[in-house]
Amino acid sequence: MFRTALRNVLAHKARLLMTVLAVMLGVAFVSGTLVFTNTISDAFQNSSAKGFDQVDVAVVPKYQDSAGDKVGKLPDLTQDMLDKAAGVPGAASATGVVGGFTAVADKHGKLVGGNWQSRGGNYWGTKDARYPLTSGHAPHGANEVLLDAKTAQRAGYKVGDTVRLSVDGPVLTPTVAGVFTTDDGNVTAGGSLALFDTPTAQKLFDKKGTYDEIDVKAKPGTGQAALKDALDKALPTQKVKTTTGQKLAADQAKAIADSMSSMKQGLLVFAGIALFVGTFIIANTFTMLVAQRTKELALMRAVGASRRQVTRSVLIEAFVVGAVAGVAGLAAGIGIGAGLRALVGSFGASMPDGPLVISPGTVAAALAVGILITMLAAWLPGRRAARIPPVAAMNSVHAQATTKSLVLRNTIGALFTAAGAAVTVAATSMDASSGEAPMGLGAVLLIIGVFVLTPLLSRPLIAAAAPLLRAFGVSGKLARQNSVRNPRRTAATASALMIGLTLITGMTVMAGSLQSSIDKMAASAIRADYVVSMANHSPLSPDVARKIAATDGVSASSPLRNAESRIDGKTEFVTGVDGASIAELTDLKVDRGRFTVGGNDVVVDKDRAKEYGWTPGSHFTAHFEDGKAQTLTVAGIYDGNDMIRGIMLDDKVLTPHLRRPADMQVMVKTVDGASTATKDRLASALGSNPAIKIQDKKDISDDIAQMFTMMLNMVYGLLGMAVIVAVLGVINTLAMSVFERSQEIGMLRAIGLDRRSVKRMVRLESLVISLFGGVLGIGLGVFFGWAAGELLGTTMPTYELVLPWGRLALFLLLAGVVGILAAMWPARRAARLNMLTAIKAE
Repeated sequence: MFRTALRNVLAHKARLLMTVLAVMLGVAFVSGTLVFTNTISDAFQNSSAKGFDQVDVAVVPKYQDSAGDKVGKLPDLTQDMLDKAAGVPGAASATGVVGGFTAVADKHGKLVGGNWQSRGGNYWGTKDARYPLTSGHAPHGANEVLLDAKTAQRAGYKVGDTVRLSVDGPVLTPTVAGVFTTDDGNVTAGGSLALFDTPTAQKLFDKKGTYDEIDVKAKPGTGQAALKDALDKALPTQKVKTTTGQKLAADQAKAIADSMSSMKQGLLVFAGIALFVGTFIIANTFTMLVAQRTKELALMRAVGASRRQVTRSVLIEAFVVGAVAGVAGLAAGIGIGAGLRALVGSFGASMPDGPLVISPGTVAAALAVGILITMLAAWLPGRRAARIPPVAAMNSVHAQATTKSLVLRNTIGALFTAAGAAVTVAATSMDASSGEAPMGLGAVLLIIGVFVLTPLLSRPLIAAAAPLLRAFGVSGKLARQNSVRNPRRTAATASALMIGLTLITGMTVMAGSLQSSIDKMAASAIRADYVVSMANHSPLSPDVARKIAATDGVSASSPLRNAESRIDGKTEFVTGVDGASIAELTDLKVDRGRFTVGGNDVVVDKDRAKEYGWTPGSHFTAHFEDGKAQTLTVAGIYDGNDMIRGIMLDDKVLTPHLRRPADMQVMVKTVDGASTATKDRLASALGSNPAIKIQDKKDISDDIAQMFTMMLNMVYGLLGMAVIVAVLGVINTLAMSVFERSQEIGMLRAIGLDRRSVKRMVRLESLVISLFGGVLGIGLGVFFGWAAGELLGTTMPTYELVLPWGRLALFLLLAGVVGILAAMWPARRAARLNMLTAIKAE
């Protein structure tokens, strides 16, 4: 039986090649994902470990207890603590570290590095082992700065050049005093690092005389644990905590692995979809191969082979095919992993140096996935073939599906479909957090139900295309009949395409609807012409709001100054605004009371009012970070949204309680309205700072749209794998159809049907099957897009369903193109059949 199975594998090379391709694509995606994420994770972990070479023990502030009415905040690491740390037994040196966001502009005024990876810090003393200088000298005073070598190279700076940078808003123009190298993970990932001398860094990052962290280096012969114990005895443990360098490196490695985990899971989901689609193709292929060998298998049964041996023969074939596909997929996956790393680099995000990581787990996963998926898909055709009675098989009386089995299948499909639709619809009435799981369950049940019902649905839906097919004469009529000749096989082929289009359509509908709702939210909630913020959404210096208010043409402006407070023992963020201007800059619907902010009067959103039981006129006490409390009065309650929500009070009341006032945004209204000239005037007033974004409503919407577009393009690219696998499935189905109808095609040729008409018949059959899958996929995708939108609508009042008719038509056209392309080889093969040979075929 083993030799027979191997012979059968080699006897059908072309069709088995397509099966190998289908499995290989899915395996390649899985192994490529594992290689890519393992490589990046390993490179960053090695880089972070090098970054801790100069740290044996790190001392950081400990959060104060936030119980009661105290607001949790970080205590300062003082110079006295630094001196004590340097003097403990076993300490060779102690370095005070200060850092924060620092945007560096290139010579064209554009931001260098990623928004979140643009950092600044302090250079310690004349020689700092953390950052070896390659040229220049250590910085001295506020007019000198060091740049990392990669940033200097990308931006074209050298020692002696003047560089434009910003920490929290105002533009600085120091001279490049030197260039250094670093293993800092942010820099190796494409970010930038600027270093100042310690007093300058402390002033810029508002840490005058204090530090964010103290890094202690041990003397030779002193272990990290011993040094940590000595520091714990010397320093006030109620204010600080100590961590060894080994623990920091391990924590950093775990954080990197965790951050890569979500990317890995997302990519593996798409690989799973491709493999799921490929399962249909493998099942179809083995059904075809078993159908070709029906008499052969019956003869084997007649001479003594058992049902189990016949099934095992088919599974051995599947094992061989899966093993070959697994090895080929692993090789392709290694190439994909290397290509993805190069692709990330081409987008400007350079990766740390390191080898391509091919772990034993990746090899095992590739082979296991390839073999198990193939054997699972081949099991049912093998079992079905073994159950055909030998006499019936030898007489070509193939076992057709009984009426009872069809009724059972349709009943199960109808139950799953009804249950899935009911659960999905029910989930739309829940809130977003509790409705996610039921909606996911409903989607799975509905897709399974539609898949089971697809053979039943194929006849009426394909029959609807009959009027169009009549235009093609005999070829069109034959194509319609052929496409419903074997409903189960047609359904399996259409389902492969259906799944991919369901996901693509659902994502497109959701993205378009969300974008429309955000546009409406921005238009309805904001009257301001512009919103000013930092490029990475870090806090702005209060100087920015003052400069904007003093700019010609500005009629009203207000900062949005967030601060932590304690209300009724709970931590609550409040927002300080310009009480005189905020009503003119926003357009929030007032639910109760009046929209008045000033003195002790505040406005709150409906959610906060409901949570605390407030009504207009209610009084509450807020405790601030300076330990002082203030009684505030609720003047009005408004409808909040994702852009503006929470407790708003006058910044004149809030600011005196803050140690370091900082604004998240500044809202601006101008006399002339939003225009290019007005925007340029505001940018000029802020020093043409690359770290600051000045956005009108359209810019805000475009920013969000860009994010959705990027996500959609990624999804389209990843789901393209499933579509390619579906194309292979259509080719397999048509090849099977042509094989089964060889005698029929020969007869048609003999009575006058020319080769062109034969080709047209096969192409139309392929087109009908593909469009059938496309209609099902788009219909399900629209339904899921609607359902997910209804769920999101519970937290987004401006949400409404928007159907992108143009893209939906494009998706249907894509399904048709898939059908036409997939039919090229089977149609050519059918047209080239020898008439006499085909007529004699059994």
